[in-house]
Amino acid sequence: MKRRVFSAFVVGCVLMAMVLAGCSKKSDGASGSTGAKQVINLWSFTDEVPKMLDKYRELHPEFAQKYDVKTTIIATTDGAYQPALDAALAGGGSGAPDIYTAEASFVLKYTQGDASGFAATYASLGIDVNKALKEADIAQYTIDIGSRGSDLVGLGFQATGGAFIYRRSIAKDVWGTDDPAVIKTKIGPGWDKFFAAAADLKAKGYGIVSSDGDIWHAVENSSAKGWIVDGKFYIDPKREEFLDLSKRLKDNGYHNDSQDWQDAWFADMKDAGAKKVFGFFGPAWLINYVMAGNSGGSKPGEGTYGDWAVCEPTVGFFWGGTWLLANKDSKVKDGVRDFINWVTLDYSETGLQYYWANGTLNGPGGTKDTVGSGTVMSKSNGALEFLGGQNMFEAFVPAGQFANGKNLTQYDESINNIYRGQVREYTAGNKSREKTIADFKQQVADNLDIR
Repeated sequence: MKRRVFSAFVVGCVLMAMVLAGCSKKSDGASGSTGAKQVINLWSFTDEVPKMLDKYRELHPEFAQKYDVKTTIIATTDGAYQPALDAALAGGGSGAPDIYTAEASFVLKYTQGDASGFAATYASLGIDVNKALKEADIAQYTIDIGSRGSDLVGLGFQATGGAFIYRRSIAKDVWGTDDPAVIKTKIGPGWDKFFAAAADLKAKGYGIVSSDGDIWHAVENSSAKGWIVDGKFYIDPKREEFLDLSKRLKDNGYHNDSQDWQDAWFADMKDAGAKKVFGFFGPAWLINYVMAGNSGGSKPGEGTYGDWAVCEPTVGFFWGGTWLLANKDSKVKDGVRDFINWVTLDYSETGLQYYWANGTLNGPGGTKDTVGSGTVMSKSNGALEFLGGQNMFEAFVPAGQFANGKNLTQYDESINNIYRGQVREYTAGNKSREKTIADFKQQVADNLDIR
């Protein structure tokens, strides 16, 4: 693989960043800038973390009296966020981010890759990292992803360990029970059990999943190694096996052959597909922000709402997440530390994660979600009406503990898209397995100069 020099890349991004700045959302703190206050620059690709900072200022008036906040939000659409962030980090000065966010698909670039040199260690901010991680019981995969060598430079607030999310009524029809303790033994551990369950479900007219995309994240993030090993392109055996698993699903009619994030995939969440689908692999955010809204209802008894449950998955994996990083050259490190600690490591009942887990950040009745702290989830109420009253933390806490965070690279988003496209060509019968792998390698080499 040819060496990629970050500074050279940034030169080409400066003009782009200037253009994008006109399209980005920028806002000052509620009190406006004054000469007496210091400014914290926050860059993000959604308004999620900026809203958290607004809430932190509301809850901590002494912080609001000392700091104003300037927020820059640039969506990841069409790859706009990273070039603009890169240019701002490299440019430095008063306009550089003090806090910036990165999601799972590109976070390694900022924690371990080309842009990792800009990140401050959490220890340098004044955080007792080892003590904080232990007391908060942070899932190891999030630590691994956020570490540059032995130093923690990024951490998230949301746990994205995956579980298997399944239909209670279908489980009862096929196996006579919807008990998660039983269902997890039907769909795993391992893909042999999963496909045995698929056969049982097919005999009753059901698909086990909607698409091969439903198993992709479980396959990808259960692999031992990532796409690049010792500087060379590498296909982990578990990721190569996705070719066979995907073809097995299609050839046997075990799914509706939809494509994730397309209309047919959403339709299968409310029984509007060719056949009813048993389940989906995913984290809690898939339940909260995708499945619930596509279930055909908003309370038990409407559509499929309330007819779901979660159990431990076939293989351990995670999917997604947002990491918070601090600029090593920030002039407001005390304020940066206070906010980042509140979001990522504070396990008290006044920390962000407790509010987030219990759906109370903006008052009672909000959306409950899994969080990075196992300590917080152990003392929180994760019961969801969507899951028939099940406490989702019972499944998601162990799911987060056996997810693997050591198989990512900074090129995953691009390589995954290439691979998924090639696999679809293979399962459609358009090329042989050998040709598919060869074309995949060639496409990666042509597009990313990785061999």
